[in-house]
Amino acid sequence: MKYATAAVGAIALATVLISSTTWAQDVRSSSPISSTASADWSMEVVAEGLDYPWEIQQTGGRILITEAAGDVVSIEGGRVVRHLVETSDPIAREGGGGLLGMTLSKDFESNETAYFYHTYHADGALSNKLIEARFDGTSWTETRTLLQGIPGHHLYNGGRVAIGPDGYLYVTTGWTENRQRPQDISSLAGKILRMTVDGKVPDDNPFPGSYVYSLGHRNPQGIAWGPDGRLFVAEHGQSAHDEINLIVAGRNYGWPVVSGDEERQGMERPLLHSGNNTWAPSGIAFAGNELLVSALVGKGLYVFDAAENSLKPIFTSGDRLRDVLPIGQNIYVVTTNRSPRAEGPSEDRLLKLTRTK
Repeated sequence: MKYATAAVGAIALATVLISSTTWAQDVRSSSPISSTASADWSMEVVAEGLDYPWEIQQTGGRILITEAAGDVVSIEGGRVVRHLVETSDPIAREGGGGLLGMTLSKDFESNETAYFYHTYHADGALSNKLIEARFDGTSWTETRTLLQGIPGHHLYNGGRVAIGPDGYLYVTTGWTENRQRPQDISSLAGKILRMTVDGKVPDDNPFPGSYVYSLGHRNPQGIAWGPDGRLFVAEHGQSAHDEINLIVAGRNYGWPVVSGDEERQGMERPLLHSGNNTWAPSGIAFAGNELLVSALVGKGLYVFDAAENSLKPIFTSGDRLRDVLPIGQNIYVVTTNRSPRAEGPSEDRLLKLTRTK
């Protein structure tokens, strides 16, 4: 079992004010975010020295960031602190695996409870699991396992966790480089999963007795709901044909049978794909009615323009962006500048973007 620490370590902090207000369009500009470019944003480094950060969450004046090695970084009131997460199965930090997605309980302010997705070793192979953990002011400690045995991989784990408008947990899982699993309802790989916060299968899931909400996914790393309640997912294609998908319960999104504009009866086409290029989209979030998309290979922040059915770059800094979170009038992003195929620390940053026009 890991032992928690409150040491700042090698993380450096730039003092900033973190607003706890929800996103609102800046009253100084009535133009949409999609009309902006890099020159219209100022960038401030909030924290640096992060090690392969994956998820950004916010509660009150505190920002929480997962690091793949098994830490949660807390940024609040001018302090940056790493807290290790104590888990029943050791976190396996291999390639793109490790401590990945995190979402906070709806009652987090009172119970300090969150849900984490992490990689671990089981029966000589990599697996993933979803756990509940509680923070006691010093450490995060697993309180129960909600789902285990999700097939793992050194690259393709999915890994995003979110609570939907219906109060259920949604989990994205990767295809694990196995061509049968995404199309197999009995496998948890290559899926969007849906469950109660107690880890039970909801009665209204599309496949009775199954966690599977949708199937045929390759490596979905972004999940968000629009103001109208529709569910969007961003996922990696195979070296190209990255996708933005509109998720409907029970639908099949095609991988590995079809991708891009290919069609097959009973399989959904994406809202948008990258063609022969690649963005490697990761975390996504809505700012008002605009969908923000962080991109790794695309090295920037994009907006999905539904009218033109395109992704428009609004900010680039040369960094691989892993996740995005609008807070107040600002947009926060974390970098993951080391490829999962490489070794060593990533020396990443939390950046704050502020619109100047």
